[in-house]
Amino acid sequence: MTNPQDDAFPRRCRDLAGVGGTLRASEDDFRVDEIASYEPCGEGEHTYLRFEKRGMTTPYAISQIARVLKIQARDVGYAGMKDRHAVTTQTVSLPRVDPERVSAMEIPGLRVLSVTRHRNKLRTGHLRGNRFELRVRDLPDGVAPALARALDIAEVIGRAGVPNYFGEQRFGREGDNAARARQWLSGESAGPRDPHQRRFLVSALQSELFNAWLGARVRDGLLDAHVEGDLAARGASGRPWLITADDAALLYPAREASPTGPMFGRSMDRPTGEAEAREDAVLAGASLDRAFFDRIGPLAEGTRRPARVFVEDLAVTVDGDALLFCFTLAPGAYATVVMREFGVSSPAATSVETGSTEEHPTPRPEPTPAG
Repeated sequence: MTNPQDDAFPRRCRDLAGVGGTLRASEDDFRVDEIASYEPCGEGEHTYLRFEKRGMTTPYAISQIARVLKIQARDVGYAGMKDRHAVTTQTVSLPRVDPERVSAMEIPGLRVLSVTRHRNKLRTGHLRGNRFELRVRDLPDGVAPALARALDIAEVIGRAGVPNYFGEQRFGREGDNAARARQWLSGESAGPRDPHQRRFLVSALQSELFNAWLGARVRDGLLDAHVEGDLAARGASGRPWLITADDAALLYPAREASPTGPMFGRSMDRPTGEAEAREDAVLAGASLDRAFFDRIGPLAEGTRRPARVFVEDLAVTVDGDALLFCFTLAPGAYATVVMREFGVSSPAATSVETGSTEEHPTPRPEPTPAG
């Protein structure tokens, strides 16, 4: 399968033939289960609701829960966003609401799974990851050849991970959120009035630049290699540090650390040497510089993102005339990026973070992906 994005955002397994086929032929073919960081303790002023939803974004589900319970949507806590075109489970926290009222809710497309009290509000990032079950149908040359190719790719990415690109969901339904951010920040157009929307657009621009940096690193064969001046991190949220070539030779292959790339902003940790030059080249290619992000200040504080994400518990099996892909990802990673490695793309740029372009009302489009 040939994808026109492969040149700009090359796959790790670009030398292996993909399986083709259709992802997300129906909502039931794309299942996401949120893995909580902790279980509710059974007491406290917050009620934790775990629910399954279909055909709605997380913000829309929250707005409907708040409407039924007559509370403010902004007071509802959640750990991460979940896709609309999928069957997903997740947990939200509800302040000072009787659990019996929550259990009795009836909302089309939403099913209550459990209701338990807890002491604190659920916050963004309070999750260990997401578990995916994805079916790929319409395999162009049948199940058996597709399975053989998929297992070859699974062996590679199960061992070494995938490039930690931001998925197409990050950039809006039309894929133009980063371009809209640049037009607004350069004075060519008026920006959104909603502060959440403003940060959302800037985040899309940061993400586009990160993808450009990562694509160049993959293309140059440096995804797993040390670059002089690298800032490395352990896991998705570890503090970056300046890693030596000797330490990288030990830690990168062992999956104990990965190089990190730029989410440009005034507070972002900055590499040195060749690693810094590669980041400057990305900015120059976009006709930007670091001072641009200093000027927009609080809208782009900046951080660093690991270049690789590891795919845990990966299994590919036959399910009738389809292939079933099961795996777990850390928060902030995209299942669609994993499926790109298998040569499978989603037929529609569905989004967990489309902001104002979403068909449903979106009270809080904070960018925490799971798809």
